[in-house]
Amino acid sequence: MRAGFDARGRHDSRGIGRYVRCLLDALRATAADGDEVVEVRRPRRVDVHHSPWIDGALLHPPCPMVVTLHDLVPLKRRGEYLRTGLRFRLRYRAVQRATRVVVPTRAVASDAVELLGLDPGRLDVIGYAPANALRPADPERVAETRRRHGLPERYLLWVGGLEHPDPRKRVADLAKAPRTLPLVLVGRPGRWAQELPGVHLTGQVSDEDLAAIYTGARALVFPSDDEGFGLPPVEALACGTPVAACDSPAVREVLGDRASFVAVGDMEALLAEGEAAARPAPDPPAWTWEDNARATWESYARAVAEG
Repeated sequence: MRAGFDARGRHDSRGIGRYVRCLLDALRATAADGDEVVEVRRPRRVDVHHSPWIDGALLHPPCPMVVTLHDLVPLKRRGEYLRTGLRFRLRYRAVQRATRVVVPTRAVASDAVELLGLDPGRLDVIGYAPANALRPADPERVAETRRRHGLPERYLLWVGGLEHPDPRKRVADLAKAPRTLPLVLVGRPGRWAQELPGVHLTGQVSDEDLAAIYTGARALVFPSDDEGFGLPPVEALACGTPVAACDSPAVREVLGDRASFVAVGDMEALLAEGEAAARPAPDPPAWTWEDNARATWESYARAVAEG
């Protein structure tokens, strides 16, 4: 099988970029004899085409197409994501025309059936995983990274995209809530993030630095009220760091009893849980990018057979 893969999203600083980079490497590592994955924007001379983000979904694909749908937030919260929803309108139509649709959780699968009218039989639920570099860092690396980024010795942590404010992430609410420990935000910051009160901004960091920052944190606090998966909590657990999260359906599905959950919107309770967290943290879900890639190859095979 020759699979086309739209890898343009690899440079995205958010979880989409992580997904594209990690999956592409894993697809190549797990390809069977005779299978090949090639980077293409417009599929030519391929058996199946995969758009790993909605921006690459094609309205008129010339071959069977697989699309990864990370979430449906713009459709679920139209008032908050009006401009994004308009931009995605044709893309959602392209998703409806895909042969197979990959989603990260059963929660997103349910949204896809309800909001896009997709046949459940066309959906493949394939979860994400922490990158191989995200593992517990040794104390020397933690201390050196903390000094280089000017971080306090004890802190709570949030990781994600900070270029533009995202209402569901609740970062501004988190920053304003009372707490005892400092709050560190990791991600490329826009101007709005630079104006948040009383936080430490690291900017975008390497995976090695990110592993050390995760390892050195008291806990990751995850205030999102809607997610398609929630990759930072899984990454934090992979680095041995406890997680406190708001109780949204996809995050609960992914983490189970591996995190301390509080009611959505209760920032004081979330921060209190983070400050009270103790190690050792539970192990992350036993799922790797190689597992994801093997399941994705199976989705490709289904698309070819059905297309």
